[in-house]
Amino acid sequence: MAEQTKMGNPAVVGLAGFGLTTLILQIHNLGLCGLGPIVALGLMFGGAAQLIAGYQEFKCGNNFGYSAFVSYGAFWIALCLILLMNYFGIYKSSGTDIGWFLVVWTLYTAIMWVAALKIHGAMSSTFTLLLLGFILLDLAHFGYPQMTEPAAYVLILCALNAWYMMAHVIFMDVFGWDVLPVGRPWMEFIKELPEKLDMASRQPADVDLGARHL
Repeated sequence: MAEQTKMGNPAVVGLAGFGLTTLILQIHNLGLCGLGPIVALGLMFGGAAQLIAGYQEFKCGNNFGYSAFVSYGAFWIALCLILLMNYFGIYKSSGTDIGWFLVVWTLYTAIMWVAALKIHGAMSSTFTLLLLGFILLDLAHFGYPQMTEPAAYVLILCALNAWYMMAHVIFMDVFGWDVLPVGRPWMEFIKELPEKLDMASRQPADVDLGARHL
């Protein structure tokens, strides 16, 4: 039987592109750099590279990765096109227009967040931070501009979470053991919560019962 050729994991590229472009956009939102790097990286790394990673996830049979990388790759390309069209005065988008653009992506992210809770802890935290960041950006575009800075810090953490997952996969392959554990899915903790609360509610009664026998 012929040996199977080892295949790379497309998530290492998708997560790298997602994390890096998210990080550079938040650096811009904090007023530390201009739009040039965002447009360039958004089109090439966050956009094209993520799209390619997503199509590779399709071949792996991973629907979550397929949807996430292709969708957020398209997000970055669309955002860069909006910025370029605004610059050249073609179909200019107002702050409210971009706000609605972000709202529909918030709804998509909420769906992916539910699925992420079932995968592992790092994925759960990444999508929780992403969803929170989108909500804060929505508010920033609908009358609460002061939310832009908190959103930037939340999304910086989100980007670093994505890179943590990327490093987890790469280090596992290079070193042969789980250098950076990703943790249990948050869904498991949610399922265990009623039982733990029930046990906690019974504990004082058990203590009182024991005290009566002293």
